[in-house]
Amino acid sequence: MEGASESGTPTVLVTGASGFIGRALVSALVARGRTVAAASRNPPRSASVRGVVWRSCDLNRPQSLPAVFAGIRVAYYLVHSMGRGATGYRELERNAAHAFAAAAESAGVERIVYLGGPAPLGPPSEHLRSRLEVGEILRSGAVRTVELRASMVIGSGSASWQIVRDLALRLPVMVLPKWLNSRTRPVALDDVIEALIAAADLDLSESTWFDVPGPETMNGQQILERIAALRNRRFLALKVPFLTPQLSALWLRLITRTDFDLARELVMGLQEDLLPKDERFWQLIGKPQLVSFDDAARRALASE
Repeated sequence: MEGASESGTPTVLVTGASGFIGRALVSALVARGRTVAAASRNPPRSASVRGVVWRSCDLNRPQSLPAVFAGIRVAYYLVHSMGRGATGYRELERNAAHAFAAAAESAGVERIVYLGGPAPLGPPSEHLRSRLEVGEILRSGAVRTVELRASMVIGSGSASWQIVRDLALRLPVMVLPKWLNSRTRPVALDDVIEALIAAADLDLSESTWFDVPGPETMNGQQILERIAALRNRRFLALKVPFLTPQLSALWLRLITRTDFDLARELVMGLQEDLLPKDERFWQLIGKPQLVSFDDAARRALASE
């Protein structure tokens, strides 16, 4: 992936650049010598970082997009409306995805890379349904799109990580709802960033999606136990099967520092297994080894 034109104009666009994944991706791209257009609704006023050009972008204002896409070859879609206190965020996200796809096509963008969430076997939660709808919209557009689907991303700044971190380290005894038996494949932030960068150059004949799972299948209780062990804490759990996700979300308001609306939506997505269809993406990009859960958790804890 080329990072900038000969004139120094960035050819890589990262929307949601001020978010958890966006910040890490921009830093990784710049470290590889690429000049990046970092887009956000509210760009930092004192953002003078070599290799980064900030552009103001609001996907719900389509008229603001042509200037953002000027000169762009590869565009990353890392935005969502969940957790902003917005009502009807699914419609907001659908509209934003349509506007993004249309602006990318008009600007002659060659590749869109989108980071979404996994598809459960049963009916998805409102949050996961919205994430999957955005992927479908982007992939149905004219610009070839790679949709990557990750479940829990382990890294400091991740909302899902902060929830499990707070539960594991702030409670002497954990009331364990039945939904924490659900299994997932947590993935390290470093591996997600590598996947996003590799997706820009993946040889594609058409738009497609891939799961990007971590190396271990774990349920919620195992995740909490492993985090506690890293801090030499004994994790005690009392199983309470009648504690529903809805009640758990209210309970989390007292425990975690994560935005309540965001925590509620994430918890509602944990009612059943969130497991990948396969691991073929890692094979396609030649990545045989992934960061272990314990190593990813250690890095996240150390960076706090």
